Amino acid sequence: MSSNAERDFVTAHLDDLHADLDAWLRIPSVSADPARAGDVAASAQWLAQALRRTGFPVVEVWPTAGAPAVYAEWPSADAGAPVALVYGHHDVQPVDPEEAWTYPPFEPTRVETPAGPELHARGAIDDKGNVAFHLLGMRAHLAATGRDTPAVTVKLLVEGEEESGSPHFVELLHERRDRLDCDVVVVSDTGMAAADVPSAVTAMRGLADAEITLRGPGVDLHSGSFGGAVPNPLHAMASLLAGLHDESGRVTLPGFYDKVRPLTERERALMGRVPFDEAAWLAGPAASRAATGEAGFSTLERVGARPTAEVNGMWGGYTGPGHKTIVPSEAHAKVTFRLVADQVPSDLAEQVRAWVEQHTPAGIEADVHVPAGGVSPCASDLDHPAMDALLRSIGQAFDVPGEDVLFTREGGSGPEADLVEVLGAPLLFLGAGLPTDRIHAPDERVLLPMLHRGAEATAHLWRELATVPFAGR
Repeated sequence: MSSNAERDFVTAHLDDLHADLDAWLRIPSVSADPARAGDVAASAQWLAQALRRTGFPVVEVWPTAGAPAVYAEWPSADAGAPVALVYGHHDVQPVDPEEAWTYPPFEPTRVETPAGPELHARGAIDDKGNVAFHLLGMRAHLAATGRDTPAVTVKLLVEGEEESGSPHFVELLHERRDRLDCDVVVVSDTGMAAADVPSAVTAMRGLADAEITLRGPGVDLHSGSFGGAVPNPLHAMASLLAGLHDESGRVTLPGFYDKVRPLTERERALMGRVPFDEAAWLAGPAASRAATGEAGFSTLERVGARPTAEVNGMWGGYTGPGHKTIVPSEAHAKVTFRLVADQVPSDLAEQVRAWVEQHTPAGIEADVHVPAGGVSPCASDLDHPAMDALLRSIGQAFDVPGEDVLFTREGGSGPEADLVEVLGAPLLFLGAGLPTDRIHAPDERVLLPMLHRGAEATAHLWRELATVPFAGR
């Protein structure tokens, strides 16, 4: 690789990044576990101290009705400089089942691999690693440019409840709207297609969920005396869920595709440029025997650009040792839906209820619970000049021209659409994760050279964004 001032500084200070992660990853900031509330608060305090140590003159811990968020700001001394807001989160997923981890989840462990050194721990990439590289990236930007303040005003908002659905995030955005005003939002909670494929995420899917309960007999019944003569809720649930997709892999909810924005030829062509080895994907991160899904779309399109429905859990009756010969009184299922551009999470409640009503047999009573809210899909403007600045920054970190940086889509969901709606700013994604990082799974890890490149890319980004003609500046 070639040399530049930003890279030279990052390379000379990698131990600082590694030490920060070693300390931060030891804090078990699991927001979904009420018993870990103190740890989530400790994680926020750790980040606040790290930001002050980096040099941010404004650092605050913002309380919410749930877990605290961390806010920081470093104003540029340049009159009229653009304002960039970085979003991330400091909470992490639960570690269950802990016995499936090769190394203790909250004792960061460095592992040498043919691809380079990996760091194993919960939160190593999702999202503490993606946030931590900004600490080194800011220092590299200042050192490389000889500045005392960044070329753009940089704000950070790092929430503590993303892994719990960000239940208080929108309220926080409205409460602190005046402090969060910005020209561009930079999300660091994503990744790239591969370690040797510099790429930028351009869209994230939305999310809605539902819980379905089917009730039959008033009590569990003896299967010998009543089986075959009364409706079995588990049979009905199995049939219901089996019909969630048609023979072409399309979701059968009425109206589900009515608002789906079709992929353009340009979008499909851009996704088609991303190298993808389906056999390696199946054998590796997917850990599956076959690829499947909606007919007429590639695997990358299915996981990043098409809406889906997944059964997350189904239960009822007796599941203990041996046999209990019953017709169960109830059956339950949890289902989630990933949404794409122009779909609205609130539409799912009516669609799910209509679908369940159409497929509930006589003698079965159905109850559908669809929580309010959900997560809206979001997308970047590929033609905004800030996107060119991002591509140039990533390209410099990978020693390729900006036009060689590929576009990908993130199949997961987060509160990015809320940021866009409340703040009214264009959206960029800069993350260093890889499909092999096992986020949300045992043995989460990050390839450390990716974090190093993330730090360099963000150092370039503040310089590049300063040249963007944002409206009103």
